[in-house]
Amino acid sequence: MLLLSLALLALTRAEILERFKAPVVTQSDGLVKVYANCPEDMRREFQSPIARFAADTVQMLYRGLAKKPVRFDKPGIVITVGDIRTNVTTVTSRALTNDSRVVTRIRVLSPGYADLARLKLEVVRAFYRSVEGRELDEDEAIAAYRHADPVLRVWDERQKLENWLSGCGTTNDEEGLKLMRRVFEPGKASRRDVLIFASRLFLYPPQLDLRLAGKYVSLSFREAVRFAKIDPLTRLVAYYKANEMPVLGGGRGEDLAAAAMDYRTFLLEFAKAEKSEEELLELLDAADVKLNVAFEKAERQ
Repeated sequence: MLLLSLALLALTRAEILERFKAPVVTQSDGLVKVYANCPEDMRREFQSPIARFAADTVQMLYRGLAKKPVRFDKPGIVITVGDIRTNVTTVTSRALTNDSRVVTRIRVLSPGYADLARLKLEVVRAFYRSVEGRELDEDEAIAAYRHADPVLRVWDERQKLENWLSGCGTTNDEEGLKLMRRVFEPGKASRRDVLIFASRLFLYPPQLDLRLAGKYVSLSFREAVRFAKIDPLTRLVAYYKANEMPVLGGGRGEDLAAAAMDYRTFLLEFAKAEKSEEELLELLDAADVKLNVAFEKAERQ
């Protein structure tokens, strides 16, 4: 209050009146209000963008919680845009209890240089106070936002998978296997998605005490070709594997799906035992080409 009084003393009467009359921007069904304690040119440049920034953060948090936005008669997040024009990055925040409600007052001292990561963090914490009735520490607030942001959430889940595959992190085997099967981004295949698909291009006996061609615990598709007409068990396994291919390659983009369908065609023909080894290898080569295309596109993303 003392600093505000001193600041007002430095302004002319006209400037003080102009700031008091400045419009307030309300967002997110009344949850967010943004005041501009700054000259008109700064208000025009920064007030609405800051309000939109806070509102976008709030809407993302609602979606992350699968929660319908609530209308507020009085704001729970009050942001004041300051009038400093130099490179002061400081964003301050204070939580107050008014009429049994928690109101978070956030002040952006120099809007042109504000630390946006800090502003977002304080908006997240303020949201949880007002909407969820919970106090989050900084790490919890960061985790809450990353979970709400679909891009960051996918990145974090993919990183969990990478850590598990490399033997790091805290993900257990059951969760790791689920992550291997997950479609992280519908319609898009990452490099890891293609590599996981490629790792499944093997045939295995249906029981531990059985062997393919009488002696193999596994065969790559290419290795299996020479047994197509002489080993019924390998043909049976290929038939069942063919039905898995659309599932293994589906949902991750057209290129990987196309490769999966070509592998399915190869396996079904393998199971019929009607084509020669050369003809089967031609089908397999065609599928491999499509898989390489999917991998190369994923590498460029």
